[in-house]
Amino acid sequence: MTSSSSIPLIDLKDSDDTVLPVLERALTEIGFVMVQGHSVPEHLVRKMRQQLETYFSRPLSEKLADCITPDNYRGYIPLGFFSPNSHGATRDQYEGYKLHNETAPDDPICSVCDLYGPNRWPPMPAQLQETTQAYWEACETTSRHLLRLIAKILDVEVDTFLSLFDQPLTNMTLLHYPPQNEGDTGFGIHPHKDTDALTLLFPDDVGGLWLRPHDDSEWLEVRAPYHSMVVNIGDLLELWSGGHFVSTPHKVVNTSGKERYSFPFFVVPRHDVVVSPLIACQPGFQRQPVPVGTVSREVWRTNWPNAVADETGFDLGTLADHSVDCSRDR
Repeated sequence: MTSSSSIPLIDLKDSDDTVLPVLERALTEIGFVMVQGHSVPEHLVRKMRQQLETYFSRPLSEKLADCITPDNYRGYIPLGFFSPNSHGATRDQYEGYKLHNETAPDDPICSVCDLYGPNRWPPMPAQLQETTQAYWEACETTSRHLLRLIAKILDVEVDTFLSLFDQPLTNMTLLHYPPQNEGDTGFGIHPHKDTDALTLLFPDDVGGLWLRPHDDSEWLEVRAPYHSMVVNIGDLLELWSGGHFVSTPHKVVNTSGKERYSFPFFVVPRHDVVVSPLIACQPGFQRQPVPVGTVSREVWRTNWPNAVADETGFDLGTLADHSVDCSRDR
């Protein structure tokens, strides 16, 4: 049976010759990797958690003043507001705050794609914006390092690959998961695969993040070494790799009895990038090319209550019942 120790660990301060084979094994076998030697200081992670605790403890009426709208997917997400991208599913038990790559409203790209624009920042806590922007920049540095390594694994030109992430649709969600009762049938976040290229996060010490390896029938709780970043690939990198890398199902269930906080950083290419295999596909791997802007817009639109996904033919992250056991049993 797979255990948390089965997730490979890399240190970005090591040489590429040391890191590349371990990273490739991680991305091809389980789709998750533990990362040390990254660019995010420990004190910044600690401060992010403190800022989230302060923000989410504010009165609901104050948080609702900055609530997301159908036209602007930036701001506060009420508890249980979003549901999976499928009709009739139980709503996820988290509240959040959505942020996107900060873009000035007069930037020409805003007139080309309405997914870009400035973020909405709550007035309190006063240091939330400064802390989050510092964390974002540190994650951006680490993600570029990882993308450079991935380009080498795929044997594609590094600068060309990195250029796909100029003016990205990268985004971030500040998350609070209240404790769930053992008898609850829902999830903090339902079983899904990420629709981005890479996801970077620091798991909360209370636990609750679970993944299901493709060759295993059981869920594995992710436990990371001290100050290790957890990175998983999303569907876009799986497609770029022709199925060589695997985008792995995961979920959040918070039965710890404690408040859980998380702030995943979702790395997404520029809006006009169309993702298709960069290398020969694995046997049986067949996916149509993915236009990043179109699919990003549909994923966000169908998170909205009562929204029904269009028949686009693109995977929107939610897992079909036949593809994975969505029970909470461990």
